[in-house]
Amino acid sequence: MNRRCLPTRWELVYSVGMADFTRDEILAKIAARESLQEADLKQADLSSANLFDADLRGANLQGADLGNAGLRSADLEGANLHMANLSGADLHRANLRFAFLSAANLNEAQLRGSRLSWARLNGANLRGANLRMADLNHAGLSGANLTGANLSGAELSRAMYDTNTKWPEGFDPKAHGAVLIE
Repeated sequence: MNRRCLPTRWELVYSVGMADFTRDEILAKIAARESLQEADLKQADLSSANLFDADLRGANLQGADLGNAGLRSADLEGANLHMANLSGADLHRANLRFAFLSAANLNEAQLRGSRLSWARLNGANLRGANLRMADLNHAGLSGANLTGANLSGAELSRAMYDTNTKWPEGFDPKAHGAVLIE
């Protein structure tokens, strides 16, 4: 009987197109400034990884662990980050336009100056996130939790929220151009 050993957490292989890459190979590609555009990195463990300036446009990162990852200036336009863990991640000046972040954990994430226009953040946890000067125009915020988030200077024109959206204490979303949907 041929018994296959189960891989350890760090040996898990992720599929990218026709080739398979380990966590270390993914990080090497990013360090070499190779694009992972539209890569399938579903449930990848990239926690605490340095992904500075990475090209992850349209990548499938559904359920991925990016907790405490360095994603400063990364391009995640149109990426699928549904249920991804981005807790404590540095997303300063990241491009998240049209990204799908529903039910994502962005607790204490650094999103200062990030572009989140047209992003879907429905049901996302943004507690304590730094969204200072972020572009949230047209973003979907239904059911999002922004308790304790820093929204100073953030643009929220036509961002959509519902009665389940939790805002920082004293924050008036309508005064910032957000639209209540029912």
